Amino acid sequence: MRNIKLTIEYEGTDYSGWQVQEIAKKKQVKRQSARAPKCRKRTIQGTIEKALQRLLQEKVRVIGSGRTDAGVHARGQAANFKTRSGLDCRNIQKGLNSILPADIRIRQAEDAQPDFHARFSAQSKLYRYAIINHSFVPPHLRRFCHLVKCPLDVEKMRRAARCLLGEHNFRSFQAVDKKERRSVRKILGLDIRRDKNLIHLDIKADGFLYRMVRNIIGSLIEVGRGKLKPQRIREILRAKDRSCAGPCAPAKGLCLMEVKYKRG
Repeated sequence: MRNIKLTIEYEGTDYSGWQVQEIAKKKQVKRQSARAPKCRKRTIQGTIEKALQRLLQEKVRVIGSGRTDAGVHARGQAANFKTRSGLDCRNIQKGLNSILPADIRIRQAEDAQPDFHARFSAQSKLYRYAIINHSFVPPHLRRFCHLVKCPLDVEKMRRAARCLLGEHNFRSFQAVDKKERRSVRKILGLDIRRDKNLIHLDIKADGFLYRMVRNIIGSLIEVGRGKLKPQRIREILRAKDRSCAGPCAPAKGLCLMEVKYKRG
C-alpha cells in the first residue's frame, strides 16, 4: 500500500470548505417522509476523492492538513491518501488535473513515508490574509480580498500583532464551540505589509483553532480603524473570552500558503 502526498492549490469561492459534510435535503413536496434523504455539499475533499476514484479505479480517503472554511483559498494545502495503484506520481498529478475542475489544481504528487499524515505530521502552517484599503475592490481581486474603506493605521496593527507572538491560550480568538478543545497555540510570525492600497497579513503558527486567523484579523482591523488600542489585544488574549475580541473577518481574504513538515 502506497502513501501519496499531494500539494494542492484551489479557489474556495464555490465550495463549502475542505471537509466532506452531509446535510439533510429540504423537503421538495409536502407530506414527504420525516427522514429526508441526505446529500453532500460540494467540497474540495469530496471533489478530489471523486477524481481519484475515477483515475485509480478504487475508493480512497483523502486526509487534509486542515479544514479550510467555505470561501477560503489555498496555494499550498497538503493532503495524503493510501492506494494500491502502481500509477507513478507524475501521472497521478497529470491525471487528476485533467479531471478536476479548473478551480482546483494538484501542484505536486509524491510518494511519502508510510507513517506520513498530512494533519498530524505538520510542524507549522502559513496563512495570508488580503485587505483592499480603498473605496472599491479591483474586479480581478473581488474574490480574494476583503474591502475596508476607512483608512487603516498599519503601524498600530503591527504593534498589536506583536502581543500575539509566542505561545498563548487563544480561546478569545476561537470560534464558539460546544466541545471543549485545547486552545494553546504558538504563533511563530505575524507580518503585516502594505503596498499602496493592498495590505497582506501573514500569520505562521504550529497550529490554528477553528476560525482563529479570521478572528485575529478582525481584531487587528479594529485596531487599524482606531476602534481598539494596540495594547487592548493583550487584554483580549488574557480574557479567554470570544466576546471580547473583534468580528470575524470574511473568508474570501484568507489563503493557506504553505504547510511545513520535517524533511523526509
